[in-house]
Formats: sequence, structure tokens, C-alpha cells
Amino acid sequence: MSLNFVPILRRILVVLLAAGAAGALMAATPEEKLQELGITLPAVPAAIANYVPAVRSGNMVFLAGQIAKGPDGKFVTGKVGRDLTVEQAADVARTCAIQLIAVLKAEVGDLSKVKRIVRVGGFVNCTDDFTAQPKVVNGASDLLVAVFGDAGRHARAAVGVNSLPAGAPVEVELVAEVTE
Repeated sequence: MSLNFVPILRRILVVLLAAGAAGALMAATPEEKLQELGITLPAVPAAIANYVPAVRSGNMVFLAGQIAKGPDGKFVTGKVGRDLTVEQAADVARTCAIQLIAVLKAEVGDLSKVKRIVRVGGFVNCTDDFTAQPKVVNGASDLLVAVFGDAGRHARAAVGVNSLPAGAPVEVELVAEVTE
């Protein structure tokens, strides 16, 4: 008795493709991912100098740098390597990214319109001998990937600086590509 495996393989392929398509249709939106992560977006922080939080040019959105506010509404301050550890500074960078996402949502209305996070710039107010700036800025980068998936992967700079506005330990900026 000869078995014909082609129809069986064809059925298996159809089932696998249908399951994959169903999974793609059920993919979480960025807003749903934020909810899963327990993140509520804050109000868009007011500019502290002569600039605007976001500028849209065509399908690109350029977001001004954000410095983190704590739960008390005051700016987080300190120098990394002296006042904050790498882990604490990475949490500050994560907060900056949350604020950036709030600005991006205010600018485009729906985070599903984000096609890609193109570039992130991270500035770390640190001691002269501190060299772990990339680990600090990972706090922002990891969150952006968690929220936007592969579209959250980006080019990046992580730079050590002597000082930041309001004594902030970290400032993060980003550029996003969005649908028209």
C-alpha cells in the first residue's frame, strides 16, 4: 500500500500558514504593548527653553531631547558614576523613552503609525572615567524595541557629557519614520 504524502504535506502547510497569518493579525499594537508593560504615558512635558517637543517633516518626526521627571514631577538629577549607578541611569533613560513615546503619540495620534524608530541619541552626564554610556542608553533602546518590536530597532549614539540641563543624568532624543 503506497501512501501519497503530497496531500498531507499540503494540508500541514496550509494549517501552518493560516496559523502564522492569524498570529500576524493578532500582533499587539504599540499601545497594547505599553499596557502589557504597565506603562501609562505621561502628559507631554513642556519645553524648558526655546524649542518645540516635535517637528514633523514629511514622514519623519524629530523629537527634542527629553530629561526624566521623577514620580514627584521634579527633574531627576545627578552624575552617573558618582551619584547614580549604571542600572539607575538606565532606568532614567527608560523614563526618557517613555516621555519620548508620549511626545510621539501626541504628534501622530496613533503609535501604530510609527513605521520605524530611525535613530536615538543618548547623552549621559557622567564622571570623566565613566565608559558605560551604551549600557545606560540601553534603558531607552530596550524599551523602544519592547514597544515597537523590530520597528523599534534603531541607529544610535551614546555620548558622555560633562553636564546636562537641570543637572539631569541622561537626555535622550529620537527620530521616527511614520506613515503619512
